[in-house]
Amino acid sequence: MAADIMVDSHVYIDLLRASRDPIEIVGEWSGTRNLAICGMIRMEVLRGVKTPRSYQNLANFMDVMINVRTNDSFWDEAAALAWQLDRKGKVIPSQDIIIATCAIRLGAAILSSDAHFLVIDGLEVITPPTEWFS
Repeated sequence: MAADIMVDSHVYIDLLRASRDPIEIVGEWSGTRNLAICGMIRMEVLRGVKTPRSYQNLANFMDVMINVRTNDSFWDEAAALAWQLDRKGKVIPSQDIIIATCAIRLGAAILSSDAHFLVIDGLEVITPPTEWFS
């Protein structure tokens, strides 16, 4: 298992929909592993948070994670990944390409139940425990 884990937005959103605290659940689960975030995940999660307090708590939690920054070479990597996948008939949403590129750049696994990530060669995908959402 990779030392660093990028938690996909679906995990946070599904936990919030199940009235679970993603900070508690993900924080406890991660143990000593480093958690990572990117701008796309941050935006997807925070835009749907209902209250200012929840927004601030999640933002603070994300602030202490490894943040994968983007630059021109990042966007070249993301475009190349999208192009390669498209040529293989594996067309996935651009936001998932961005998240995957961030994880690949960091060398992190992705914690996600989103099947789109499974078609990306070399990307380790960890499925979150189903009991988190019940």
